[in-house]
Formats: sequence, C-alpha cells, structure tokens
Amino acid sequence: MITLACSSPMVPGSTLTEKAELLGRWGYGGIAVFQPLQDWTEDVRAELVALEGRTGVRPVEFVLVDEIYGRAMSADPDLRARCRAMYREAAGVCAELGAVTEIEYEYGPQDPLPLFEPFQQLDDEQRAGFISFYRELLDIVQGTAGRVLLEPLNRYESRYLNLAADNLAIIDAVAHPNAGLLPDTFHMSIEEADIAETLRRAGFRIAHVHLGDNNRLLPGHGRLDWPGIFGALAEVGYDGWVNLECSTEGDPALTLPASAAFLRTLIDA
Repeated sequence: MITLACSSPMVPGSTLTEKAELLGRWGYGGIAVFQPLQDWTEDVRAELVALEGRTGVRPVEFVLVDEIYGRAMSADPDLRARCRAMYREAAGVCAELGAVTEIEYEYGPQDPLPLFEPFQQLDDEQRAGFISFYRELLDIVQGTAGRVLLEPLNRYESRYLNLAADNLAIIDAVAHPNAGLLPDTFHMSIEEADIAETLRRAGFRIAHVHLGDNNRLLPGHGRLDWPGIFGALAEVGYDGWVNLECSTEGDPALTLPASAAFLRTLIDA
C-alpha cells in the first residue's frame, strides 16, 4: 500500500515531535527529516529515534543538510571529506531507523546554465569514483532496512545523472539490495519525456518517491498527469512511501490536509 509522507521543512513547529504530531492529524503516516547539520545533536537524534513511538508518525527519510551537501565528488579534498562524513552519518541513522537517504553526484546551481548541453555523461574515472563511494555508503546500511538511493536531479542543479536511466545504470552496476532509485516528479517534469513510462521502466528499483508538481507546487496545482503517475506506480507494484517535497502554497494547516485527501483519491483509484 502506498503511504503518505511529508518533508519536515514544509511543516510548522520548533521540534520534530511538534511537526510529526501535526502531520499525524493532517493525514500523513511518515515524515522525511531534512536536518540542518549545525543543529544535529545527540538530543535531536534521541528525539528522532523515539519519534514513531511517541507520535505514530514514522521517520521514513533522513538527510543532513548543509552548504557542503552535494560535494562528495568535489575536487577540493577538504570539502569532499566533510561532505562524505556527513553522508556517512546520515546513512548510519538510516541503518538504525530503517529509513532512506539519498545522494547525487553533485548538487547546486549550475553556472553557466546547461541550456544547450543537457544530459552530460560521466567519464570512466568519474563513474568509477562515484560507484566506489556509493558502495561505501551501501556497506553502512547493509543487513538493515535502511537504504541509500540515487535521486536524479534536473540539469540546472547537476551536470550529471539527470535522467532516471543514467541512475539506473549505476544502481544496476552496484547490484546491492540496499540500493535503489528515488524519482522526484518535479525533476522528472524537466528531464523525462514521459514520467509514467519512466516509472514503468524503473519498476522494482523504485524505493521512495518525491512529489511536487511541474512548478514545484503541491500535486494537482500544476500540469502533471497525477492519475497517470499513480497508475504507473500501481502497475509496477510500488507499495512504499510517497513524500511531498515542494511548496505548501500558504497556510500548511489548510493546504497539507487537502493535499493528503487529494493524494488518497489517487492511491485508492
């Protein structure tokens, strides 16, 4: 059964507990925690580990965020080391919780914009280096329900691995049970010719899904074919979490419950 989750930055509240309690009342069973690295403490970790028991809302995704995020393949050795340490910490948390985290080859605004050279490919050295680091993170979650996923980003946020197919080639190369794909419908609206068909081709390798319309507003507030998207997920037998990662468009106390109701109609259909 597909289940609803929402990203923590979209929810009001000063603690994870306050955010999770609101989400539970608004119709969500899971929370995706995007935790600022500078505020990551043992107390916050303890709160996170106990969150489902206290609120009934499960932490299904965990990401540490900082300006060093997306720099795991940087040419700067210090930046690369600090970013990789952050990713290792996130993977360790996911191993404990049975949650997912994600990595990308790089992340950040592109300058110059890749207006005329989309879908750049990794060379052999880049590909080997990325696969090696991916396997290192997968070793951390091996034997647990935790997973480290690849999320295709649009060309304006990364030069490489923009298409689901390119990420699936990496996933197939590592051939690890804790690997998988994290498709994001907003990014896909830019890069994929047919989102539903791309999901069908990804099939069993889909492990988690981010939701946002083509304008990165809430599902149904843009132009994406949501019945087609959820129909494709049903066709491949996807039964995991779908997580809102977009704008709340106003008062979340109004828009997030309404979005949950809309998404449930798609799941039920």
